[in-house]
Amino acid sequence: MSSETALAAGQRARGVAPFLRSQMRNIAPFLTLIFLSAFFAFASPSFATLDNLGNILTQVSVTGIIAVGLTFVILCAEIDLSIASIANVTGIAVAYFTLQESYVNIANIPLPGAVAIILSILLCGLLGLVNALGLTVIGIPSFIMTLAMMQIAAGISALLVRGQIAYKVPSLITTLGSGSVGGIPWIVIVAAIMLLGGHLVLTYTRFGRYVYMVGGNREAAEYAGLNVKLILGSVMVISAVCSGIGGMLGVAHFGSAQQNEFDTYLLDSIAAVVVGGTSLFGGRGGIGNTIVGLFVLGVLNNGLDHVNIDSFLKILIRGLILLAALVINVYAQRLREKAAE
Repeated sequence: MSSETALAAGQRARGVAPFLRSQMRNIAPFLTLIFLSAFFAFASPSFATLDNLGNILTQVSVTGIIAVGLTFVILCAEIDLSIASIANVTGIAVAYFTLQESYVNIANIPLPGAVAIILSILLCGLLGLVNALGLTVIGIPSFIMTLAMMQIAAGISALLVRGQIAYKVPSLITTLGSGSVGGIPWIVIVAAIMLLGGHLVLTYTRFGRYVYMVGGNREAAEYAGLNVKLILGSVMVISAVCSGIGGMLGVAHFGSAQQNEFDTYLLDSIAAVVVGGTSLFGGRGGIGNTIVGLFVLGVLNNGLDHVNIDSFLKILIRGLILLAALVINVYAQRLREKAAE
């Protein structure tokens, strides 16, 4: 090999290394997904089937709907801890405004289906607006504001059902949450549409560019003339509405509306966004990353069921994978800051 060839090869190698470091946040989730899929396919013959793929898609659909809005929030370097409680109160609200069977002991207010759906969406939008005003007008950090909203929404849920369980929701919600078309569950279709819509907004609209600008460098966004508070408030409302839609469809999917039904979806949704590679520091990532994160969690949860692993160990493994994603996230941010120096 001539010295010129060796020099060129060395330069290419030096060029590849920075690229791999800069893309580590995106590459690691893909490698994790491939590894988990291969492992569970080898460990259980029933895992790698089309029917089981359908199961995985259905299992992650509610999380995916909620995670769409959360992706907007995290891209702005904020957090929303109220997503699960807002999903729960919206699901309960749509049942509260629907005529229940006589054996359901809830003093509710039956309304036409369309009205019940509209009021429920307005409710979650209002709760998101309160989050937005607390963050942008009063100046409460999003962590604290949404922590308070988590309790507020949980309290509204408790007041509406008072420990009881409601079962009926409007027919449209029942169809979208538990029905199917051509063998494909409607809830999977709705999740796919919302994920696609979120991707298109973030990628091809001015608002999406503003979200990345605010998350990437808030001061620079302000100097550029952006209304940063309006962007931050908007993503909080988007997060709440997505959570509400996920809550309504989730209630229909599960077949009941009750307190604390969506508690696990807080960690699941955050994990989907972060494990997929969206930066907790804002400005990096997107819906594509969230989709990868959803598949990682879906394959992990489903695969652990197929190998009959201890349910308590399953919780530990999920926590370890989330921790690994956080470590990669923070390390990638440090590499980015070092490269910018």
